[in-house]
Amino acid sequence: MGCCSARCMLILLCGLQLITALERQVFDFLGYQWAPIMINFFHFIMVVLGLFGAIQYRSRYIIMYLLWLLFWVGWNVFVSCLYMDLGGLSKDSDVLSLGVSSHRSWWKDNGPGCQGESPPSAGWQNQQNPELSTVQSCWLEYQYIEVLHCIIQLLISLLGFVYACYVVNTFSDEEESFNFFGEFHHPSKPPHLLF
Repeated sequence: MGCCSARCMLILLCGLQLITALERQVFDFLGYQWAPIMINFFHFIMVVLGLFGAIQYRSRYIIMYLLWLLFWVGWNVFVSCLYMDLGGLSKDSDVLSLGVSSHRSWWKDNGPGCQGESPPSAGWQNQQNPELSTVQSCWLEYQYIEVLHCIIQLLISLLGFVYACYVVNTFSDEEESFNFFGEFHHPSKPPHLLF
């Protein structure tokens, strides 16, 4: 297979998924969002299995990766709906923190161009409570950054799904044409009888 084959593209997309998921995992850890942390961890495992399957020509691992991508797409749609307050979901709920800690996106206070405004009273300035500071004038609000992360994951996943389907089909065609004696034969021609 050449360098621009579907297998190479699948390997490239898996690598890109690992990089973007690692970036997402770091910011989920900073925001104490425990549900996305666990889902991202399983995503790493399944993408590594898909990567291994593409490198080692193992279609079963790629099929597991394909099944995971269906769940991953659903998860990203759910998170997007949560941050956009669609379908009865609310970004202020504690769904992503599993009720363990206060749910806050790291981007809420640290987004691009966000400037914190200190409380009006001088006595409050010595307090270390992050809830007392308000954030004003962000270039891009935090929910749109989170949705942008989901959209990037969705685009990469959909491309990965298409290439993984093609690679599984290619691998199964190659497996059908392989003889136990190490010979390849064309599926339309009967294999040689070795008696």
